[in-house]
Amino acid sequence: MLFDVFSREGKDPKFSMTPPRQAMLRSYFAWLIALFVLIAATGPSHALSPVSIGRDDIAIDLLPAVDIYRDRGSSFQVSTVPGADGIVRRIEVESNSAQASGDWAVFALANNSDEQIDRLVVAPHYRLAESGILWPDLGSQRIVSITPSEGFALDRQQSPEADVFFVTLDPGTTITFVAELASSKLPEIRLWEPNAYKDTVNAFTLYRGIVLGIAGLLAVFLTILFVVKGSPMFPATAALAWAVLAYICIDFDFWQKLVPFVPGEERIWRAGTEIALAFTLVVFLYAYLNLNRWHGILSAFTALWLAGLGGLGVLAAFDPPMASGIARMSLGATVGTGLLLILFLSWQRYDRAIMLIPTWILIGVWLFAGWLTVTGRIDNDIIQPALGGGLVLLVLLIGFTVMQHAFAGGGFGTGLLSDMERRSLALAGTGDAVWDWDVTRDRIFAGSDADTNIGIPITAMNGPARDWLPILHPDDRDRFKITLDTILEHRRGRIAQDFRVRAEDGHYHWISLQARPVLGSTGEVVRCVGTLKDVTERKKAEERLLHDALHDQLTGLPNRELFIDRLDSISALATTRRDVRPTLFVIDVDRFSQVNDDFGMATGDTILLTLGRRLKRALRPQDSLARLSGDKFGLILMSETDVDAVGAFAQTLRDVVRAPIAFSDRDIILTASIGLTGWSEGAGADEVLREAELAMYQAKRLGGDRIEAFRPAFKTHSSGKVELESDLRRAFGRNELSLAYQPIVRLADGQIAGFEALLRWNHVRRGPVSPAEFIPIAESTGLIVQLGQFALDEAARRLADWQKLPGQAKLFVSVNISSRQLIRQDLVNDVRQTLKLYNLAPETVKLELTESLVMDNPERSAKLLVRLKEMGVGLSLDDFGTGYSSLSYLMRFPFDTLKIDQTFLRGEAQPQRPIIVQSIVNMAHELGLAVVAEGVETDADAAKLKLLNCEYAQSYLYAPPLSAEEARRRLQERQVKRAS
Repeated sequence: MLFDVFSREGKDPKFSMTPPRQAMLRSYFAWLIALFVLIAATGPSHALSPVSIGRDDIAIDLLPAVDIYRDRGSSFQVSTVPGADGIVRRIEVESNSAQASGDWAVFALANNSDEQIDRLVVAPHYRLAESGILWPDLGSQRIVSITPSEGFALDRQQSPEADVFFVTLDPGTTITFVAELASSKLPEIRLWEPNAYKDTVNAFTLYRGIVLGIAGLLAVFLTILFVVKGSPMFPATAALAWAVLAYICIDFDFWQKLVPFVPGEERIWRAGTEIALAFTLVVFLYAYLNLNRWHGILSAFTALWLAGLGGLGVLAAFDPPMASGIARMSLGATVGTGLLLILFLSWQRYDRAIMLIPTWILIGVWLFAGWLTVTGRIDNDIIQPALGGGLVLLVLLIGFTVMQHAFAGGGFGTGLLSDMERRSLALAGTGDAVWDWDVTRDRIFAGSDADTNIGIPITAMNGPARDWLPILHPDDRDRFKITLDTILEHRRGRIAQDFRVRAEDGHYHWISLQARPVLGSTGEVVRCVGTLKDVTERKKAEERLLHDALHDQLTGLPNRELFIDRLDSISALATTRRDVRPTLFVIDVDRFSQVNDDFGMATGDTILLTLGRRLKRALRPQDSLARLSGDKFGLILMSETDVDAVGAFAQTLRDVVRAPIAFSDRDIILTASIGLTGWSEGAGADEVLREAELAMYQAKRLGGDRIEAFRPAFKTHSSGKVELESDLRRAFGRNELSLAYQPIVRLADGQIAGFEALLRWNHVRRGPVSPAEFIPIAESTGLIVQLGQFALDEAARRLADWQKLPGQAKLFVSVNISSRQLIRQDLVNDVRQTLKLYNLAPETVKLELTESLVMDNPERSAKLLVRLKEMGVGLSLDDFGTGYSSLSYLMRFPFDTLKIDQTFLRGEAQPQRPIIVQSIVNMAHELGLAVVAEGVETDADAAKLKLLNCEYAQSYLYAPPLSAEEARRRLQERQVKRAS
């Protein structure tokens, strides 16, 4: 309109103006343009509206009515809200801060009442709600000063946790306030009635004090518990409690009272406590679940995680918001990862993980509530202190969980123990009795664990030392007295003695006494303290092992080693005393192998036992008898030195052997070849024994049932044996040794299931040499080990070739093992290497052992057979039923196949035969053993065995031992017949 007026001036007389009027219009126009420019410059001031204050208003949120101005510098101009007179004024405010932020906030308050109103303007330094996750707002001073449009700047009230300004509004006034901001964010600003604000602060102060007290006591208690118990989970839990305490101290503005800091540092402290909270939660989870024991990858990952959190502690000094944001993300990742670990370990039935499930779920709920808060989805005054209190309750629950686990196992946990407690626990763990001799009072105290020292007369052992003498074995009494007297005399050393003590039932128990003297102030022994232990079983085992090593298992007589040792002792004695002139006898039963063939090995063992007892009864105490080998006995005669008396004694031995032995309804009459030799100057034990053996061999060559004294000419007769031994050693290089294979037939279908490998020697000059002739030589010279390795290697090579034939993949071969091989350490390695060399399945190679062979050294045999069985190699018990201990040891050794001796399948007239065979087969099947019947003579016998579910048979009825080529041809023929 004004522009229109000026445009018409001069053109239309109606609009012509006088000069004064023109000047007035121009001035008004300039003032109007300036007003528009000012309005445009001041921005949104046109939207500012006053907040009406009533007397009954307690707290008003001013944030919606606040206008924020950014980057306006240190001087700020703004138009006020029209007052009661309707006039809009223009005010300018100067910054009160040396480093002005340039951000300003403007709001207006109106008192429409007729009374003066006093209020507080409150802007909290930190507010968890809407603080954010990444680069969160960690708090700071919010308002530097507040300037009203009328009067002086508002007075700041003292408050460590908020910017508080006192404002007075007169009745009917409307005042515009300009606040200089200290930070770019103003999360909250409220107008409080002073008394209401004071009551609210006091109420929260009481709550915060209670929570801080609980957190402090909990941290101290868990620290003390760590000192007492020492388990890694306790320091981890205590560290978590201290981190929570530090966090709520910062959150409740209590830390500033302990460690005053300048404005702005609270962000570093707050970020540091959040990092500590994330760090200690990871440490607690790792220590409580004991992840370092089995999970190396988790240990490495946890170390990297903790190293990263440690780096955040350094970052917090430079960029607290970034460090705090990463720590909050780590806290969430820890809770999520921990939940997966706990669920997995709980599925594995790990007790610690199961006990932590409820606590960890509550931690997840707390973390979710925290997420809702920092993202602004929950926004109220109580959520922040509630989360702090909830965090303390979570630590309290964790403490209960840890204590429940730590004390569930009893009075002693895994914590630190005193030296006295450790020694007491160690003594209780051994189960030994306490032995305490009070020397001054001459009183012995013996306290025992009744479960581990049953039979020891503990009651009789309490009292004076002399009370021990009646209960000690007579042979041990002097040694006991000398032991105690020696300790008192020398005042040092230790007691380490074994004594025999008579129990209440009259039997003696071996006890081991281990003790040390305790010296008094005068240097005299005042006490002896130690332990008592019942070692009866150990002593019996030692005696049994010693006896088994030096005595024959069948007859109980000394074996060859002990016999030679006694012979050495007598030889040494004979060189110093002329009256000691012993006579050495070697007694060998004639044709004893025929007895085994006719009556079985069991009967043969019984006969040998009878002969041993008869020969022993013919001796005097100073004489010695031993079993040198199968049916060979050695005898040292010391009681007679006269030639005629020695001859009469030799005849007595011959008569003892020839005496009939009653067996069933018949008598068995045996004869013996007896060789003897006297003692000569300078002769050694081996030489004397060799002379007696040569005399015995001479008696055999002359037909047996003879007594022959040694003559030097006999040495020339032994050259044949020596020559045979030499030829046997050269037989390996001459390719004279071979294997024959006797088929083992499966009774169910008549097919060949496997072969037994039998050693054969075809001498270049003598022709075939019987195994009965060269096997004993190989046993005595040690060549049997080389022969056994040859048999194992050759049989495995042939088996590998045969298994390539169609349908023969499960074909097996049985190889006999000698006693020398069984006691060697390398047998297991030999078998393993052979299987690997020929790529054979372990179950297709079976090792055959006779029960008499196994019983030569049952302890050693059991260990070796278990190792072979663990490899998967088949184990077959040959000649079952021919030894005296078959049933008692059958379950002790891990055999999978049992061979019934041929003696049980012969003698049709014996009515017990079918019953015994059926019993053996049923027993073997009950024990999970396959059965091979040897010596099947007729098809009727085979049919009966088939009805008994006997798996295999082996005899000349099916095939004699075959050469390797014949065995392969037989397999091919069977395959052709099967295909047709």
